Amino acid sequence: MDNNEKIRKRYDRASSFYDFFEQPMEIMTLKKWRTEVMRELHGDVLEVGVGTGKNIQYYPDNINVTAIDFSEKMLEKAREKSEKYNKKVKLIHMDAQNMKFPDNNFDCVFTTCVFCSVPDPVKGLKEIKRVCKDDGKIIMIEHERSENKVVGLLMDMFNPLTLNLYGANINRRTVDNIKNAGFTKIEVTNLKGDILKKIIIHNFKNRC
Repeated sequence: MDNNEKIRKRYDRASSFYDFFEQPMEIMTLKKWRTEVMRELHGDVLEVGVGTGKNIQYYPDNINVTAIDFSEKMLEKAREKSEKYNKKVKLIHMDAQNMKFPDNNFDCVFTTCVFCSVPDPVKGLKEIKRVCKDDGKIIMIEHERSENKVVGLLMDMFNPLTLNLYGANINRRTVDNIKNAGFTKIEVTNLKGDILKKIIIHNFKNRC
């Protein structure tokens, strides 16, 4: 079984308890930042890694949303939320590392705590770069490894547990991965210490 399939199966397995497991973080910080991201979206929008659909209730009515995830079980939960909140969204089973969309397709792309689990994060980020329109906007709420020596070490120690439980790496260096994917216009704001970050990327593909 390849690494992609292993991670997908872990998220299929975790779909039944995922929302409950992450509720403390949701209450403390993520709910606030999810709503802020929604205010910055416009036009044709892609959500990469929709998961169980935690963002769906906050989708503005004036955007056209396509949302993908590589776990069918997570998508089932997202479909339930789209019906519950009466939100129009095109939900597609798709791998962020190999998207089936044409180049320059979306005005905005956004993620919330997704790139901890994409098996090849740089490949996934390059795909986002490809499908986002020239001069498009990419907004990410992502966590990464702390640069604090003690906290960073603890994250390294606990990473095998979270990875095997439901496929998430808590010690990724996502900002470095973004740079490695070829993005140059990057704005980073620390939201919770140096772990949870808001990242805005202006695509500017023809200027790189």
